[in-house]
Amino acid sequence: MNKEHHYKTIIQWTGNKGTGTSGYRDYERSHTISAENKPDIEGSSDPSFRGDKKKYNPEEIFLSSLSSCHMLWYLHFCSEAGVIVIDYTDEATGIMAETSNGSGHFTEVTLYPTVIVAEESMIEKAAQLHHKANEYCFIANSVNFPVKHIPTTLIK
Repeated sequence: MNKEHHYKTIIQWTGNKGTGTSGYRDYERSHTISAENKPDIEGSSDPSFRGDKKKYNPEEIFLSSLSSCHMLWYLHFCSEAGVIVIDYTDEATGIMAETSNGSGHFTEVTLYPTVIVAEESMIEKAAQLHHKANEYCFIANSVNFPVKHIPTTLIK
């Protein structure tokens, strides 16, 4: 039997400037993302769509979900394989194509993890484990475009 995991978030629009959505330019795209017993995330739309550039947009949150899911699986597999990771940083990028009707979709995401391992003998295995992490990542398995990874592995 497969396990099911259930999640719940709350999105609260905070951008009503007094007249609601009476006109396209009459409201802000600001909102708060929350989940029980966790700090709030202040969100908006991308500045290209009249959003606040100081707040996270859905595209950034989506990209960070792919990146963090990959990292968490990767660290798990490293710990099982005896690869000691000292540091991990990913500068993920994504491409979203906007269509002629104004909708859009991601066409690809590339993860650029830089991993520092404890010993030189761990470098090869550390590099290989990115493939396994990609296969297991819940978020990567939920999208319809390629999630590429171009890792760099260094020693302490």
